Amino acid sequence: MEILGATLRVCVDDLEAAVPFYERLAGGRALRFERGGVSVAAVGCFLLMSGPASELDVLRKVAATIAVKDVEETGRVLTGLGARVVAGPVETPAGRNLIAVHPDGSVYEYADRNG
Repeated sequence: MEILGATLRVCVDDLEAAVPFYERLAGGRALRFERGGVSVAAVGCFLLMSGPASELDVLRKVAATIAVKDVEETGRVLTGLGARVVAGPVETPAGRNLIAVHPDGSVYEYADRNG
């Protein structure tokens, strides 16, 4: 399993107000998409999310998004180390992802760019 980087997840009340700050901070333009009723803007290492409170409450439980080379392999490695895959792998607008609970109880999203 190869970890390529991490994305910080930020839940915001007003995505339109937050995006310009993060674009200037990260020095790039936001990639925007919708997922399950949540508006998302990916800017540099930040993943901004805004939407219904019920959706954001679930998203806040995920500590970070970790980029990996291959999400299938990552699932096998995580399971072998005692983690529990609770969702996925599933296709996303940017590749595939899975959600895993580590043995210490922390929750992470793992994502690749393989289509």
